[in-house]
Amino acid sequence: MDHDKVTAFLGQVVTDMGATGAAGSVVIGYRLGLYRSLAQGPATPEQFAERTGCHPRYLTEWLRGQAAGGYVTYHPGTGEFSLTEEQAFCLADPNGPNAPAIFVLGLGYLRAEPQITEAFRTGNGVAWHEHHDDVFAGCDAFYRPGYVAELIPNWIPALDDVEAKLTAGGRVADVGCGLGSSSVLLARAYPRTTIVGSDYHGESIELARKKAAEAGVGERVTFETATAQTFTGTGYDLVTMFDCLHDMGDPVGAARRVREALAPDGTWLLVEPNASDVVEENFNPVGRLYYAGSTFLCVPNGMSQAGGYALGAQAGEAAIRQVTVEAGFTRFRRAAQSAFNLVYEIRP
Repeated sequence: MDHDKVTAFLGQVVTDMGATGAAGSVVIGYRLGLYRSLAQGPATPEQFAERTGCHPRYLTEWLRGQAAGGYVTYHPGTGEFSLTEEQAFCLADPNGPNAPAIFVLGLGYLRAEPQITEAFRTGNGVAWHEHHDDVFAGCDAFYRPGYVAELIPNWIPALDDVEAKLTAGGRVADVGCGLGSSSVLLARAYPRTTIVGSDYHGESIELARKKAAEAGVGERVTFETATAQTFTGTGYDLVTMFDCLHDMGDPVGAARRVREALAPDGTWLLVEPNASDVVEENFNPVGRLYYAGSTFLCVPNGMSQAGGYALGAQAGEAAIRQVTVEAGFTRFRRAAQSAFNLVYEIRP
């Protein structure tokens, strides 16, 4: 045994456990608005306590821990803490990537550890709706910035003839819409287009309706509680699925329903996590992130549903393509990609 390698491995364990514990601190900062407050300017813990109304002893430990992890900047000469422009953009800017949201999601799904552990023994599933509410809110808050950055500027233009249809006034089905962020983005960008969002999770649909009403697009965006195999309507110019096909127990049934629902010249926009078909090529930070979420969310949800599939978040392009072929689609291409997603254009 190489003791230097043991020491190096234990160093990795310490790093991982520090990050695991720090996740809770990030969520505390998110819930209390501490990042937004610190973005206002440098402060000592005492000054920060006056600014935030929180107790200085707790803030001292929080600030020091955040600085140790590189999330906050410390100034030894003054004893002040601050956020750099980049840290503030990621942690506090409402138009930024909203990095704390992924920790809300992560802590949310970790609450289900006892159920997931038991599922390992039994082979049973744990459905999406059985998770803590933080999973739903965190998932929406984490994915939304990426959709804002990519959907309208890049993904829609990458599809053949779709942008022109939506601009003129098209019909869209947003399947597996969750809290409705993608539906609202499409409605805002294409004011002549109507969108029907669907999700099997009724509580998410309720929140989606509120989100659409608050955005002022409630007249053109409607929502229904339905599975991907039973959503209503036909003749859609575009059917969208964002990061959800791999969660389904019956993705082939969902794909068949999409094919039925599309107009003859319609398009299925399928967005899936970025993954290689070569397993070891997914052994990287993004792959590790997705495998963790998939172990707690994606595979258990697929196992909870009829259909016999549990693709998981790192299924890869070949597995996704095979689902579409089995459903009867004849045209499939990768239209775009980002660090986190692969974007497919699929046609009958």
